[in-house]
Amino acid sequence: MFTKKSNAIIYGLQLKAAQQMLDFDYLSGREPSVLAFVNEWKTKSNHKLFYGDKEILISSFFDFSKVPENIMEKCDTLVNFASYRSAGKSTKEAMNFANFKNIVIIAEWIPERETREIIALKDKINNSLSTEGFNPLQNNLKRTSPLNIIWPATVWAMSAGIFRAGNTGWDLENIVKTRLYESWSVGFVSKSGGMSNELRRVIADRTDGTNLSIALGWDKYNILEFRDAFEIFEKDENTKMIVMLGEIGWEAELEVAEMIKKWEITKPVVAWCIGTISEQLKSSEVQFGHAGAKSNSDRETSSFKNQALKEAWAIVPESYMDFGDKIEEVYGEINKNNIVGYAGLHTLPRNQEIQEKLQIIRHRKNTNFTSTISDERWDELTYNKKKISDYVSKGSFANVIANLWLKKDLPSYWEKFINSILIILADHWPAVGGATNAIITARAGNDLKSSLIAGLTTIWPRFGWAIDGAAKYFFHWVKDWITPLEFVTSMKKSGINIPWIGHKVKSKFNPDKRCELLLEIAEKFPENKHLNFAIEIEKITLEKKSNLILNVDWMIAAMLLDLFSDLGLTNEEVLDYIDAWIFNAFFILARTTGFIWHILDQKRLKEWLFRTPWEDILYD
Repeated sequence: MFTKKSNAIIYGLQLKAAQQMLDFDYLSGREPSVLAFVNEWKTKSNHKLFYGDKEILISSFFDFSKVPENIMEKCDTLVNFASYRSAGKSTKEAMNFANFKNIVIIAEWIPERETREIIALKDKINNSLSTEGFNPLQNNLKRTSPLNIIWPATVWAMSAGIFRAGNTGWDLENIVKTRLYESWSVGFVSKSGGMSNELRRVIADRTDGTNLSIALGWDKYNILEFRDAFEIFEKDENTKMIVMLGEIGWEAELEVAEMIKKWEITKPVVAWCIGTISEQLKSSEVQFGHAGAKSNSDRETSSFKNQALKEAWAIVPESYMDFGDKIEEVYGEINKNNIVGYAGLHTLPRNQEIQEKLQIIRHRKNTNFTSTISDERWDELTYNKKKISDYVSKGSFANVIANLWLKKDLPSYWEKFINSILIILADHWPAVGGATNAIITARAGNDLKSSLIAGLTTIWPRFGWAIDGAAKYFFHWVKDWITPLEFVTSMKKSGINIPWIGHKVKSKFNPDKRCELLLEIAEKFPENKHLNFAIEIEKITLEKKSNLILNVDWMIAAMLLDLFSDLGLTNEEVLDYIDAWIFNAFFILARTTGFIWHILDQKRLKEWLFRTPWEDILYD
């Protein structure tokens, strides 16, 4: 079911459970097993967790389709924390992905109809393996192994020393006491989650410890049944004996008895079905907590199932009080030629290693900052995990921007575009607000930094803040399939002037050279859906007046959206960038160069303090 290479996606932002899984990984000496969260309700995309005392970032995504392929293909297990309202829906979505070999769901009170639907879907998937081998649901991904689903109302499963699905096993102290950080000889399966934690401790005290242990869940219908668990244990060469804890209700344990009789199970089995006390009580006197813990016939009573298991040559104690003794006896028989005292299972160095790891976990501290940009701790400074010498050899500042801002390399035609807008936006003329403020501050005797800040603080909605606004408009219009004519008509009816259309000097007879240069670059782009939308609007407005042309800032916004689309960014990622003001960041970066030019120019010319002439002021 699980291997040392098993990795999980967690459905729901369950940070505590994820941390418990990572702590188990650290104690077990395996790589971190939690690679991503799927969480449709939260907007924060990266989450700090620990592997030992090292902090790592784990990303969350809105749905399964948004998980990057390089993460999805490494994950064979879904740990689903969805509530009973959405557990069925999210599980069906996950079943569409052939990489998932195991799906484990904790939700209680699942409608029986939904459970039975998922059982039918699982059977459809597994039956297809014997024919074409493809996942028969929504995609055609090749499935190479059967799908296991542990559900409903379970507290997960654990393969000791290998993989921990969820927060089963209690806290770290119990993990250490029951030696769950290493794989041992006993396979264990239980209906009850709480009792499974208790039995792991009993098994650890009486044997070397557990291997794979599964809590099936206590609802009426189980997707993974006792027979399925026994088939897994039988095939696993590391499992030397099997312990089963059944309970009153249904006949799943009787299937195991038949498997033992038919020699389908050849390994020693120690079994007990709890709930024998119910036969001494009237039905009105007690109600068991498990939905499936109800006997509708004699065959479903615990006593009948215990007797059937005993007749099938399973080792069955006289009562639960003797369960641990029987487990120890059987373990002693299979290990009589190589019995090791339970207290001496570990060498002193191994015990010291585990205790040292516990101390590391107890004393770790959170960092105050998170950075995914640069790192100077190694031999050479890196930007986005790439050495700066690589950027220097390429000789493109646009490539640096792409890796630091977008975390991606750019094709050559996009690099040319980025370099071009940095040139085009570098300066306008000294009369615009930002340049004027930088000049006045420099002439007052302030230093370069103070003068630059004065110019940059002028950038706001009325100066230089157009690109983000344009990007937001274009993004929604194109995404919602609004036609340019519909847009222009709606703006006219609302009495609103289109903000990026019109120029005081330029017209279709005297075009803006900056826009012409950008259009030449756009001819090399693989797609221009946002730019084409803007150009179509311009065609409509030019029919009214010759100077209602497209503004350069808004042309840049449209082309940047086409860049993001070409790089494969999702709609959610684009909106995150818009909200983070990345579009205006290009303006700020470029115009910083122009402001510095103006400041240095004033210093070089040794200009004096500027005073506004009286004739420029209206005194009222």
